Amino acid sequence: MSTGSGSVVVVGAGIIGIACAHYLAEAGYSVRVIDQAEIGKACSHANCGLICPSHVLPLNEPGALLDGIKSLFNPRAAFRIRPQLRLALYQWLWQFTRRCTKSQMLRAGSALNSILESSMAEYRLLFHQGEVLGEWKENGLLYVFATLRGLDGFGATDTLLSENWGISARQLQGTELPGFDPALKDGLAGAFFYEDDGSVRPDELISQWVTQLSARGVEFVSQCSLEAVEKRGGRVEGLLTSRDRMTADHYVFAMGAWSEKLSAELGCKIPVEPGKGYSVTMSRPGISPQHPMLFPEHRVGATPFKTSYRLGSMMEFSGYDSSIPPQRIEQLQESARPYLREPTGECIEETWYGWRPMTWDSLPIVGRVPKLANALLATGHNMLGLTLAPATGRLIAELVQEQTPHIPIEAFSAGRFD
Repeated sequence: MSTGSGSVVVVGAGIIGIACAHYLAEAGYSVRVIDQAEIGKACSHANCGLICPSHVLPLNEPGALLDGIKSLFNPRAAFRIRPQLRLALYQWLWQFTRRCTKSQMLRAGSALNSILESSMAEYRLLFHQGEVLGEWKENGLLYVFATLRGLDGFGATDTLLSENWGISARQLQGTELPGFDPALKDGLAGAFFYEDDGSVRPDELISQWVTQLSARGVEFVSQCSLEAVEKRGGRVEGLLTSRDRMTADHYVFAMGAWSEKLSAELGCKIPVEPGKGYSVTMSRPGISPQHPMLFPEHRVGATPFKTSYRLGSMMEFSGYDSSIPPQRIEQLQESARPYLREPTGECIEETWYGWRPMTWDSLPIVGRVPKLANALLATGHNMLGLTLAPATGRLIAELVQEQTPHIPIEAFSAGRFD
């Protein structure tokens, strides 16, 4: 129901910015979305497309620190920290390390669970309307293991999810897997199937959503860089961009991995580090997976689409490095071989990288900018931007309208970093 009035500029046209535009437009606001590059072409473009309420546990689990230290000496590590001369990275890693405890993990998981549940409910409403589909499938997510050690280790995680948040999977024995999904090899140890998870094709979702919003009057402006934020009296007065000066009643900053560069402009800490991921999109193999899958032992995911097939993942802290090393693409393809009968398609359609906006506590930043009454942040969604977009957009619209948020958001406040 439309209850708002006035105008909003959203800075950043990834999936988060687009979702914010959707809910703000639904509330009756005039919305303009700007982006320094093309609409939806950055981290939102070619990820694995998973909508995964099962992904409750944060990245900073107790074992994450050891993995990071090992990665310094292994350029092929799926979770890698590349040595850099950047103080901000080591400050971020120190804060991340402090939170690699079970109590912190559970605290973050509880906050994530509420926004994950909200987002899945919003997606179902969005797709039920039928205007935006993006190859939406709700046929679950399969965590597949090659070894009994890996399977048993994840069994403890599944128990943790079930006991703390009521998220439980169906365990499948290795002998059941080829019958469950013919793409899987014989001889695997087993899998856990989270049937409430879903998937989309991200680029199609974005294209359809932008088309729908444009028809409703939302303006999208690409190749428009933010150069400065004009402030007076605890409010934003305007934005200086590479195109012109823009003014509005409210401003939403959804700049993903670039958000930290706004810290000085907005007068608050935004400790977001780019966590680089890769994907390779191929033609569908002859025996393509029927379900989206994760292979945790190799930190790789596989997602089938109607006409193609994607392998993706990895987490590389390498700054704003924009290269796509061929060995990383080869590594994605090789990592799927232990699990799939036909791990690659005949033709490579696209290779891709994206910078995920990583916070040191694995929680997003959603809420008001502490010192600017008409400015809001929607960033830091880590590896869950696609999954958390609708709930984030709804929360931003509620805050702009000065409504009580539909879920608690204290854990997502930018003020937690001060």
